[in-house]
Amino acid sequence: MNLKKQTFETNVPSNTEIEVAIIGAGVSGLYSAYRLTNDESTPLPANQVQIFEMGDRIGGRLESVELPGMSITGELGGMRYMTSQEIVTSLIENVFKDELNNIPFPMGNASQHFGYFRKQRLKMNAWEEAQNQGSVLETNYIINKNDEGYSADQLFNKIIYDVLMADPWFVSNYGNLVANPSKYEYTFKITRSQWNSIKPQLIYYFIGPYNGLKVNDIGFWNLIKDRVSQEGYTFLADAGGYFSNTINWNAAEAFPYMVGDFSNAGSEYKTIDGGYDLIAYAIAKGYLNNQGANIWMGNRLVTFKKQTSGTYKYELEFFNKETQSSWTLKANKIILAMPRRSLELLDQNNFFFNQDSQKVLQKNMASVIKEPSLKILMGFENPWWRTDFNTMAGHSITDLPLRQCYYFGKDPNDSHSLFLGSYNDMQTVTFWQALANSKREGGIFRKLFQPKATDKVAATAFSKRLLSNQATQVMVSEAMNQIKELHGRKEIPMPYVTWYKDWSMDPYGGGYHAWKANYDIANTMKYMRNPIAEESIYICGEAYSDQQGWVEGAFCVAERMLQSYFELKRPTWISNNYYLGW
Repeated sequence: MNLKKQTFETNVPSNTEIEVAIIGAGVSGLYSAYRLTNDESTPLPANQVQIFEMGDRIGGRLESVELPGMSITGELGGMRYMTSQEIVTSLIENVFKDELNNIPFPMGNASQHFGYFRKQRLKMNAWEEAQNQGSVLETNYIINKNDEGYSADQLFNKIIYDVLMADPWFVSNYGNLVANPSKYEYTFKITRSQWNSIKPQLIYYFIGPYNGLKVNDIGFWNLIKDRVSQEGYTFLADAGGYFSNTINWNAAEAFPYMVGDFSNAGSEYKTIDGGYDLIAYAIAKGYLNNQGANIWMGNRLVTFKKQTSGTYKYELEFFNKETQSSWTLKANKIILAMPRRSLELLDQNNFFFNQDSQKVLQKNMASVIKEPSLKILMGFENPWWRTDFNTMAGHSITDLPLRQCYYFGKDPNDSHSLFLGSYNDMQTVTFWQALANSKREGGIFRKLFQPKATDKVAATAFSKRLLSNQATQVMVSEAMNQIKELHGRKEIPMPYVTWYKDWSMDPYGGGYHAWKANYDIANTMKYMRNPIAEESIYICGEAYSDQQGWVEGAFCVAERMLQSYFELKRPTWISNNYYLGW
């Protein structure tokens, strides 16, 4: 079965009295519905657990697309998972193994990837090459003498190692779990559970403005600048590839994220053959296999209120796109499977969100930073990166506004090839937004890039959806100028098709999230799962997790919520010792 051939409801349901209303068909909402209706001991009837989604597709910030003329899947949202992430790995490789085929997510060879910073073009393994020769790579950054020669990943590791080892409490309790066996090499063997014991306790012991503060109360930018200077910070922000990693988010939360995801060469990445968003469609199928299960598309939650009489606790008001009408639903429990911006778009004057009476909820909703991200997918008639540079996979990084480009595969049947022309975040998103069509009334409508028919692609292959998601012509021209500059080429052929996605637009507000400094993250995470103890209203998703930016974070929060408030037992496909987070 083609998982994406599933059909979903778009009208108004006839049954308007249910037990559990799940708002949002992203991965946490789908997972919640699947677990509630497939629990191994006491599953709920599926007609009493219904999903409502305002958009026209499921998967939330997972969106995989195929450009015409190639069978390779492009990722507009989340792209991959790590095998250490047990829930997503088990779902893909165990529970839904008949529907999903996991494949490696190749990161390629750094010797074939470009770095282009302050007009200096080099290969991304240039730091290690210089180290192997006993020399120090000179860059156009004037960084501290004792930080020279480190790659971005190595310098992140050095900062974190030095802060950890300066705290006597950490050394006494966990010092044997980290090591610095050679000048540029650092190892961290700290589990997620151990990190959650460390993060609230860790103290910053360096002379200066932050001496004696908890690392949890320091912004990551503040800490990096203090350790390696503002110039060192700029180098890390540029060469690390993601501005979102170096913004002023919670430094204690940044530590395990950086050494676990971005600085650990041993991390194994995988994805799903046919697109990472197939995990959402497999879970949806698992839920919809139950009689009475439904996913109601095009139904936007407007507000909800308490019932003053009757057998149901809440009345929810929806707006149905198809009929252009409002309708109401009664439910006893509500799961808001939403990121921060989607929560903010709900009625902030109702009893639950009221900005005067629910100040604690409003404060905790604001505990995470919404991180904009934007992608421009491109289809080329030939894989010029393979023929010109022998680059087969992975990514190059630059301080230009395109920030990162990914080299994806060549179609096995012809030469058409997939390229992620720009993957950028935070401040560079505004650069591209100025070249996009304005969504606001009276805004500029720029000419869209016109896809080009090729020997293998007829003009009829360009669907209405594809045409509406083309980047603008000026955006493509600007991106190609930067791609040429990054690669040191005066000429690179134009793509024949594009696909543009800006995750900062409503209702998402960003591609991922990061915890702010000076919050009690453990208590905030617990609080957000059920903000008002006497109410049966729950919040889940990636935003308020300890694995932000990952599907696994959404699953762990949903699983904790289901075990705590719906009395579900841990399923057999999640090992008993797997840590779900705070």
